[in-house]
Amino acid sequence: MVLRVFAYFRGLVAVSACCAWFHGTGPLHAQSFTVEQASTVRSWLPDPLELDARRQWFRERGITFGSVLTSESWTNFSGGLKRGSIVQGKYEGLIGIDFEKLAGWQGLTLFSNFFQTHGNGGPNGTLVGGLNTISNIEALPSIRLSELWLEQKFGDGRFGFRFGQLTADGEFFNSQYFTPFLSSDWPTVAKQNLPGGGAAYPLSTPGVRLKFEPTADITGLLALFNGDPAGPGPGAAEEKNRHGLNFRINDPPLLIGELQYRYNQAPDATGLAGGVRVGAWHHFGRFDDLRFDTLSLSLADPASTGLARQFRGNQGIYAVFDQQLYRPAGGDANSGIGVFTRISAVPSDRNLNDFYIEGGVIANGMLPGRPLDSAGAVFIYSHITDRLRSLGRDQIVFSGLPQPLRDYELSFELNYSAALAPGWTLQPSLQYTVHPGGNVPDPNAPIAGAAVRNALFFGLRSTIRY
Repeated sequence: MVLRVFAYFRGLVAVSACCAWFHGTGPLHAQSFTVEQASTVRSWLPDPLELDARRQWFRERGITFGSVLTSESWTNFSGGLKRGSIVQGKYEGLIGIDFEKLAGWQGLTLFSNFFQTHGNGGPNGTLVGGLNTISNIEALPSIRLSELWLEQKFGDGRFGFRFGQLTADGEFFNSQYFTPFLSSDWPTVAKQNLPGGGAAYPLSTPGVRLKFEPTADITGLLALFNGDPAGPGPGAAEEKNRHGLNFRINDPPLLIGELQYRYNQAPDATGLAGGVRVGAWHHFGRFDDLRFDTLSLSLADPASTGLARQFRGNQGIYAVFDQQLYRPAGGDANSGIGVFTRISAVPSDRNLNDFYIEGGVIANGMLPGRPLDSAGAVFIYSHITDRLRSLGRDQIVFSGLPQPLRDYELSFELNYSAALAPGWTLQPSLQYTVHPGGNVPDPNAPIAGAAVRNALFFGLRSTIRY
């Protein structure tokens, strides 16, 4: 089966490459690349001279455009929901406009991007059934508008005001060194606890964002988003906002702020680079108690009303730490060896995941003759709230039926990124998930009360940037 999947994947990469060449557009994750990066990296295929000249003509007039085409296959060898293989992909096109170059309007820029996601299912939803991200491009097949915003900068670019259709994961709760990992994404503690998963890939929502950079090393961010990118009601968030065109503005809002401090980031700096980010968020909506009803009875009690007690608002705090451990002579802030961690905590009475920690190490350009390759390892730990575990005990008492008790999910990833040609990388990723879903019942288990087993799986990703 693995050989058949690899043969299919090789063909998919070839088709994807041809599409990128002829159309000049493809998928890009908002966290991973910018429009400037995508528009200045040449494809691994020869570029038609006419297209190169046309891109340069547009760039000189303030219009940049780019694309990234990501194609990948995943095989689950053991555990999870089922064994098997899937293929998926994401095509993203984007455009940026500098109105100072285009029309003389100083400090005004526009940005927009869209996705086309495709495949026969994602590794988490189809094979593993976990909470933590396995592939940061996983999404239901769709054509979807992501961001569409205007930003006006003031004071020599130190102040910025952005408004429109936004995502939070492009700027908040990010690490300098986590981008190469396939599991790097909007963290589980936000994805599982905010309505609709929050304003993060693959969803976006109307909002405003303020940015202040008093120095090159310090940045302050403050944003207010519509609090639910999909809207209330049954069904998956991605299905309720299938094409990113809901433009909801009446839901209780989400407020998030972050303060960043970075050091030794300049290309000519000789010291070890690093940074600290601390942030907090508050959602103004209502959230259900995970154990008790409106009469303070357990929701598992037959006498319960079945209506969860509600809390007004929800909030969380987080921090991100980046540190370069080795900087080769002449290297920049991302070269050599770096480590990072992301950590967050939220109230345990209204959130499924109340504590989150992620940590990793990445080595860039450490192999002789392979300056653009990287290798790394990362873990993600998501603790399931004790409130939900207590509800599980109540269900056992009142029903008399066995079931696993929710506790945590722990994920590991080993990743290598090989630069095969300018604009083309290939990434094998080996991952292992302990307690997928946080120790939940296995719907396919022959024994009642058995939990989903630990999963071992392998992914192979091709990324073509133009």
